[in-house]
Parts: sequence; C-alpha cells; structure tokens
Amino acid sequence: MASFIIEGGRRLSGEIVPQGAKNEALQVICATLLTPEKITIHNVPDILDVNNLIVLLSEMGVKTDTPKQGTYTFQADDVNLDYLHTDAFFKKSASLRGSVMLVGPLIARFGYAVIAKPGGDKIGRRRLDTHFLGIQKLGAEFHYNNDRQAYEVKADQLQGAYMLLDEASVTGTANILMASVLTKGKTTIYNAACEPYLQQLTKMLIAMGAKIGGLASNLLTIEGVENLGGCEHTILPDMIEVGSFIGMAAMTASEVRIKSVSFNNLGIIPDAFRKFGITVHQEEDDLLVPAQESYTIDTFIDGSILTIADAPWPGLTPDLLSVFLVVATQANGSVLIHQKMFESRLFFVDKLIDMGAQIILCDPHRATVIGSNRRYPLRAANMVSPDIRAGIALLIAAMSAEGTSQIHNIDQIDRGYQEIDKRLNALGARITRI
Repeated sequence: MASFIIEGGRRLSGEIVPQGAKNEALQVICATLLTPEKITIHNVPDILDVNNLIVLLSEMGVKTDTPKQGTYTFQADDVNLDYLHTDAFFKKSASLRGSVMLVGPLIARFGYAVIAKPGGDKIGRRRLDTHFLGIQKLGAEFHYNNDRQAYEVKADQLQGAYMLLDEASVTGTANILMASVLTKGKTTIYNAACEPYLQQLTKMLIAMGAKIGGLASNLLTIEGVENLGGCEHTILPDMIEVGSFIGMAAMTASEVRIKSVSFNNLGIIPDAFRKFGITVHQEEDDLLVPAQESYTIDTFIDGSILTIADAPWPGLTPDLLSVFLVVATQANGSVLIHQKMFESRLFFVDKLIDMGAQIILCDPHRATVIGSNRRYPLRAANMVSPDIRAGIALLIAAMSAEGTSQIHNIDQIDRGYQEIDKRLNALGARITRI
C-alpha cells in the first residue's frame, strides 16, 4: 500500500493544467461498446479508475491503442461475451464502480449483460435502482444469480418508453441513455441528470449518429437508430480538479494559475469559493487565484450562518464538498456543510479534528466548521484516505499544516487524480511517494 509524506507549510507558485474529467471518461469509454467502428477519445486522464476500465474493455475483446499520450482508440468489432462469465471479469468489474455503465451499451447492442456488485468509494449506500428501473422500462429482464452475487440482464428486443427517474442520477441517466440510442421507437427520460459529463456523452452519441433531443436539459428524447458509427471526442477538463486546485491555493496562501479550465462548464464552482472570500479571477479560459493571507466566509443576507450544500446540476457538485470543508477550517467565519447525497462522506472530519480543526459533526450529512482565520494552523498527522475526494481534502490539509504528515492508502487518491504528487511538486510542494 503506497503512502504520501507531505512537508506542510510550503507555498505554491506557478501554473497547472487540469486533467481530463474522470466522470466523463468513464461514460464515454463505456459508450465505445455501442458500435463496431473505431472511436478516438482525446484528453483521457491517466488515473486508476480509467485505466482499469480500459483494461477491462481490452480483455472483453475491444481493440485499444494509444497513438499518443492522452489519446486512445477503441474498436468493439469482436466483443467476447463469454468473458462476462469469467472470474476475472467479476473481480475487475466489482472493484470498479464505473463498470455499471457497461450494462446500457451491452444490453442495447448485444441483448445481454452481467453486472457484479460494483465497488468504488466507501461513502455510504449508492443504490442502482435508477439504472435497473430505467433499463427494465425499455424491456430488459434482470435475474439475480445468488452464487455469483451478480445480475444477468437479458432482452430480446428493447422498446422505447416514457420514464420519470426517481432521482437525477448521473450514471443512471448515462446508462439508460446508452441503452436507448439503439432501442426501437421513442424513449423519453424525464428528471434526467444534465451535468456537463452527460452533455458531453450526449454530444458524442449524436456524433456517432444517435438522435437525441433536449441536450443540457432534464428532459431527453431519443429516437432509436439501427446502428451507430465511429467518431472523435475530446474530454473536458476535470471540474473537480479545478475546484481542488482553487481550495489548495487558498489553504496554502499561494498564487496559482489554473490553465484551460473550460470556464463555461464550471457552473457555480467559482462563485461558491467566492462565498468563502476566496478571490478567483477569470482570465480568458484560465483561473487565477492570487495569494491571500486571509479569507472571510459570507453570511446570508439576514446575518445567519452560510450553508453550502450539494445539488444536481446546475447546483454544486457533491464531489467538492470535502474540499470546501477543509478550506473552511482556516477561514474567518463559520459555515454549515450539508452533504445530502452520501451519508458517510463526512466521516473523514475526525482526521481534521485530530489536526486541530474546529468542526462539529451534526449528523452523517451535516458538519459545522468554525474557521480559525489561520490563528491556529492545522497540525501534522498520520492519516488514511477513505475515498478519492476525502483523500484530496486530506492532502490539502497536510500541505497547509505545520510539520510533516503521512497519508496512507493513496491508491484512493490515484483513482481520481493523475500524478498529483509530481504536478504539485512542480509548483513548490514537497510530497514524497513511498
């Protein structure tokens, strides 16, 4: 198990380029199964979750190639469905939550799919009902294999249908969308997620020949087509990395320029940091975060304590709440962090409390942070990363702390952040991987 040793208290300086978006990459790579023709995807992040998915597709018989760094080609013209019954498939797919999005393309094109109970972050219940119910409405049948602890999905002929999703699930919408593009008739998906990742997947499917209306809205209409072709697609910069770098600059009182962020796809992320008193300048498609010795959290108009909560797009992404929480520890003022989606994602605050942060964990979904305005810098600590987003938050905390910290189980961080130690060391951080 790898670890980071972090020498805290060092200021950063320079430019950093965000990686390709992890969540988008998982969706569009799964979508390559929808056609036998070649698909080229650019700006693919070199991270564990994405690399593991590419290996899984390769072992399924998808031809993969890397003509240059960050660019992959996929051609699913000889998919081996028998591989879905092997122990290797069950083991690899169960360790990767993104593998659940293989079901939509497989059932649409081949009429058969297998889904093992997926892994991923340990952040509480992450139900798959939306995926299952939506694909069932198209005519698929799910059968649970108790020996394998997996679902077999079969469909002789999918048929378009109207559905109102019980939640605006990003991966659920992606799965149902991919299942419906080759489905006979018209499919209507209401309460669909419309995050930039979904918009990008939709644009890619349209480029492949799909007929989809309602781009960037929560009402998608799909007219099924008989087949799809190849295309080229470029993945957006990762908005979660952009937000992480803003928080990192603020916590370390550093000036950092974040390059080529695709500003129009960041939504309210920059403004959410501005509510914390953090200066964020837009300069063309870059963000400049100047060095600030202090930053003051706003209150609501009536003077009551500010609440930062996650919400479906265009609300604030839940993947950044861990970063907001750690940034608040050194702010002037207090804030209530309300993580609505996952009931275990805030449990990492005990590690921040050990570092000297003043945090009250109200319940599994809410934490009140009393900022110290840097009067009481965080102390170095020995920690374990429980998930990707908590992992980067703990790394930010360690970089701002006095002394040398250790973070273990950094595979969790590597799942979502590409060579984060090397890239931050280039800005002046001192992070050693052991």
